[in-house]
Amino acid sequence: MNELITTLGQSGDIAIYLLIDMAVAIALLGGIRFTMGFIGNVDTKDELSGKDNFAYGISMAGAVAAMGIALSGAITGELAGSYTIELLGMFAYGLAGLILIKAGRYIHDKFALPAFNKHELILNRNISVGLVDAASVIATAIVVRASLIWVEGLDINTFIAIVSAWIVSQVMLVLITRIFEWRFSHNNGTTFQATLEAGQIALAIRYSGYLISTAMSVTAASYFIYYDAANIWLGVSQWAIMSLILMVCLTVLTTIAKFIVLLGINRREEVEDQENIGIATIELAISFSIALLLMALMT
Repeated sequence: MNELITTLGQSGDIAIYLLIDMAVAIALLGGIRFTMGFIGNVDTKDELSGKDNFAYGISMAGAVAAMGIALSGAITGELAGSYTIELLGMFAYGLAGLILIKAGRYIHDKFALPAFNKHELILNRNISVGLVDAASVIATAIVVRASLIWVEGLDINTFIAIVSAWIVSQVMLVLITRIFEWRFSHNNGTTFQATLEAGQIALAIRYSGYLISTAMSVTAASYFIYYDAANIWLGVSQWAIMSLILMVCLTVLTTIAKFIVLLGINRREEVEDQENIGIATIELAISFSIALLLMALMT
């Protein structure tokens, strides 16, 4: 009887902790629309339902999904010492995730794709840019989630480690963009960013697959690294090296898989010349699948 009472008491505590976590998570998710509207000086209601701006809706959907992904790293299932600590910890992790996602979006705009005004194009209903914007924030969130799971505790070292892991991810995403852009320009005689600005949806889908799968390979690298608050820089350096190695492995394996799955199909011609969204989506699925397999193998 005493064991039953203890179990019921613990279940009550767990339920309260879960309610705290979900309340903070839903509040932060709800804040995404307000934040996007405030930062972009946009009437979100008018864009979404008045103008039926699909590109803006896709961009916001990416932001909401990204916030959910990042928050899933904050909810570990472990109970804090008190309800107050749980509330503060969840809010701190969630706020850190939100800031890093927004910062990642800024880095992507200014360093990965600096040739056009992303915000302006999305407001002008450019769906391809909306897709890329959504993919970039989701990619950042995937790594933020990994860093939240990797770290332990709630102190200055925790946030230094999270920010450091975020920096590694941004370097990798900018690097993969430069490689993607070089290959596209070499094959087509025009720039990737100009083609994206022109509204090439198939190309945006293919590139989105590269972004998300790269972020997943960075996440897989974290499985090799043990978090040590006393040696944060060593851990982050190891993470960066493993991320680079796994990104190369991802590129090689994805190239082989695409060749086999789409045997006999000229992928460059279909996606880049004929704007074949179906082929581009298959390529995205292949990139995602290989990255998922790498994550499973490294676990």
